[in-house]
This record gives sequence, structure tokens and C-alpha cells, in this order.
Amino acid sequence: MRIVIAEDQALLREGLAQLFVGAGHEVLAKVDDADRLRAAVSEHVPDLAVVDIRMPPTYTDEGIRAARWIRDAHPEVGVFVLSQHIEIGGAVGLVAEGGFGYFLKDRVLDVDEFLDAAGRVARGGSALDPKVVASLVGRDGSGDLDVLSGREREVLSLMAEGLTNNGIARRLVLTERTVESHVRNVLMKLSLPEGEDGHRRVLAVLAYLRSQDAP
Repeated sequence: MRIVIAEDQALLREGLAQLFVGAGHEVLAKVDDADRLRAAVSEHVPDLAVVDIRMPPTYTDEGIRAARWIRDAHPEVGVFVLSQHIEIGGAVGLVAEGGFGYFLKDRVLDVDEFLDAAGRVARGGSALDPKVVASLVGRDGSGDLDVLSGREREVLSLMAEGLTNNGIARRLVLTERTVESHVRNVLMKLSLPEGEDGHRRVLAVLAYLRSQDAP
């Protein structure tokens, strides 16, 4: 992968770069604010931009706004957002478009999982931290999600993370056929079309979750 990193904490920025370089990827630029991020993405058009949500000058939503700009100006670039805390505002619409990931920063410590998720996002897929998914799927007043069983909610959460049926089977220690049955039930109960493409399946689920936040 060809990668641009935007992170204002120098130690984490260099650590992320070393993770990617050590895995055989190319880090094209390392920047510390949103303006430099936009310039670097425009110059290099990488496969992936790794973006901190809070960056100078206000340390509020610079990263999310830069991520939105990247998706609009360079839709071929995957965007992987990192955050210290769960901050759903502004991110839900990006999640439903694909080529987007959202991890809490402590998940970077699981290097293999982080690199796998980054690769998935760079290829146009999705990768969500389980805690982020739980804030969407497990919240009170979830509307039609109440029709799902406990196991189906687990499967939905893992679908939203971007896992394939095989990945879900490994995570839940189930057979792949059993997972396929649960997925069919989830899609049927939520009135979502069943399709062959796993990425479209994730987008459909996330689009549904986004609709639950509508006023």
C-alpha cells in the first residue's frame, strides 16, 4: 500500500509509519495537521490516508472534515480514522460509503489486526472498531434492531466491522454455514437485500444503522 499519515503526536505518527514500513508498505508523507494532509493527498493520491480525528488548530473535528474532503475530492483513496475516544458525529455518513475505517487508537497495538483492517480499507472495504459498532448496534431505542436475536446482533456487529462470513465464523467459533444462516436472517429481518458482494452487504447494514439516527 501507498500511505499518507496525519497525526499530530510525533511518537504515534512515527510509530504508525514504522508499522507500515515494517510490513512492506510505502509511507509517502507524514503530516501533523489537516491542511498538510489535504496537500499530501492531492500530491501523492495514496491508497490509504490514516487520519487522526483531532488535530490542530482546534483539536475538535479537523480529521473528520479532512476525511470528508478526501472522500469527495479523491474517492479512490481509502480513509482510516483513528480516535482516542468514540466520536460518532460526522463519521456515520462516511462509514456507509465504504473505503472507510474507524478504530480507537489502542487497537493499533494489535498490529496484525490493524494492518489487516488498513488493507481492507485501502481496497475499498470497511473496518470498524467493535466499540464503535456497539455504540450503533447496542444502543437503547434501536427500533427495528429489536427484531434480531442476541446472536444475530453479534453477527450484525461483525458484519459492520467488515468481516466476511469466514471471519465471523472464526471470531464466534461457529461453522461458516451457521454464519451464513444468521446473515440471511439478519438481512431478511431488516428488509435488506441479500447479495453476493460482501462489501455491499456491509454498506447496506451500515446504511440501515445510519437511518436509525435520522430524526
